[in-house]
Amino acid sequence: MNVETQESKSEGKLKAVPTTNPLLIQISAPSGGGKTTVSQQLLAARPQMTRAVTCTTRPPRSGERDGVDYYFLDAASFLKRVQAGNFLEHATVFGHSYGTLKSEVLGKLRQGKDVLLNVDVQGAAAIREQAKSDPELKKSLISVFLTPPSLEVLEVRLKRRGTDSPAAIQKRLGVARQELAQWKNFDYLIISTTIEEDLRRLLAIVEAEQMRVGRVQAPEFNT
Repeated sequence: MNVETQESKSEGKLKAVPTTNPLLIQISAPSGGGKTTVSQQLLAARPQMTRAVTCTTRPPRSGERDGVDYYFLDAASFLKRVQAGNFLEHATVFGHSYGTLKSEVLGKLRQGKDVLLNVDVQGAAAIREQAKSDPELKKSLISVFLTPPSLEVLEVRLKRRGTDSPAAIQKRLGVARQELAQWKNFDYLIISTTIEEDLRRLLAIVEAEQMRVGRVQAPEFNT
């Protein structure tokens, strides 16, 4: 697959509020913090929102599909895109490279779609930095940090996931300690409780941001 391609009530019916500026919702969390699950729930709750598919050099996990879950690239292809400046952000995590294509995000925003971006803390920092000098990104970007209530809870979640060895889990917990210190750099903080409550809070953020006066178009009243 080519990775470069890709409410108001009126007459008793619910209509979407006309927006002039789609959202780029960027959600980050420590590994095992639940960002993938809450992202999936958000997309299910808001079918008009689309997900930004990221690139990775890691091999697909069971059930993952190229172009749907990730764009799976070999190391040489990934490096070629880094050198060409194609990525909005990229990083190497636990021996594998991950990156978000500028064309993937900006292309969907320009189509008027709200975009969900699931990235780690390193990627979030890189995107925030780019947004400082990119008006298109700056006006759309909303960053959310999802954190478990404690490292002990995170360790339980990582063990329950069953995808890592005990040594790998301890390594992830060490990285998580550093990532958790970055929460103040985000627009919003969600302390994870249940999937349902995490989703409720995330939906509240999205809905509030969509009602900012810089994003909505007020109705025209006859005077």
